[in-house]
Amino acid sequence: MNTVFIGGSRHILLLPEPAKHWLLHHVIEKNCSILIGDANGADKAVQKYLANEHYDDVTVYCSGESCRNNIGHWATRCINASGNKKKFQFYAAKDREMAREAEFGFMIWDGKSPGTVLNILRLIRASKKALLFNMQEEQILTFNSEADWDTFLMQCTGTLRRSLENRALPTEWSPLLHAQTNLNLPEPDLDDKRPESISI
Repeated sequence: MNTVFIGGSRHILLLPEPAKHWLLHHVIEKNCSILIGDANGADKAVQKYLANEHYDDVTVYCSGESCRNNIGHWATRCINASGNKKKFQFYAAKDREMAREAEFGFMIWDGKSPGTVLNILRLIRASKKALLFNMQEEQILTFNSEADWDTFLMQCTGTLRRSLENRALPTEWSPLLHAQTNLNLPEPDLDDKRPESISI
């Protein structure tokens, strides 16, 4: 776990203490390289924390020619992106590149954002592992395989599943269709087994 892709929901303005704890003990103390986006919300909150810790091994990824947030004045990677800057796919370009280059992912989720969850899918599709910190349930879910993704998706609401499929590229979504991760999935049975979780 030398290179970590860190991301999260735009509605998260303050970094929760469990996320800080994980970053300190599993990333900073182990001198991992961090890949992070430039968005407001969780990206900016993590950037503030890393800057306060004077952590230098950070690269900020941006879609297009300039970064919206680079609090620590770290190195930047500007990813070519076409289309409307107000559209999801424009900013998803940098997320796809971070998922491609990272060895591991840590996502901080508000329980609603499809974009954050899609980063888990991108990492899993690349045979990489990821953690999803669910702020609503105060749990960290571990994703080691596509089976973990399938199980998690079965627990999601139909609304979230539809949003995920609509936002994902066909090449990101279609390899998992054999597991019935499509719009015809039933509403979740909350008694079904979930990916391994860690209560915090």
